[in-house]
Amino acid sequence: MSEPNIVLTRIDNRLVHGQVGVVWTSSIGANLLLVANDDTANDPLQQELMEATAESSGVGIRFWTIEKTINNIHRASARQKIFIIVRTPEDARKLIEGGVPIDNLNIGNMHFSEGKRQITKQAYMDDKDISDLKVCAAKGASVYVQEVPEDKKQPLEEVI
Repeated sequence: MSEPNIVLTRIDNRLVHGQVGVVWTSSIGANLLLVANDDTANDPLQQELMEATAESSGVGIRFWTIEKTINNIHRASARQKIFIIVRTPEDARKLIEGGVPIDNLNIGNMHFSEGKRQITKQAYMDDKDISDLKVCAAKGASVYVQEVPEDKKQPLEEVI
């Protein structure tokens, strides 16, 4: 089995929306969006909304559980330029610990919720989020905040 061509992995609570499905996808040259999230993999309504965004960008889209992603990512064709989108740092950590070769982990939108503090303009995290991100970095992923492609990358260690 060959290494899958994962061009970017992004944490975004909103998963696939205009910014991810259009701006990021075209900027990185992806031709397949892979939403790796257990809840979304089992939610046809969420999938339908995200499929419309992918279709408007002319790219394929898949909705897989974390486990299915771990078990199947290495079967990807070399011509697939895969953009993985996860909802949480925990999802990203599980993928990396499961052997998914994630080199670049982009932190996008992480909404405020109880117990989370503002880290950047668009990212709110609690101690578990930070711990999960540190594990990803320790396992070799370049972890950084970058809201849109034009923004400068802010390495994790500069924002936490």
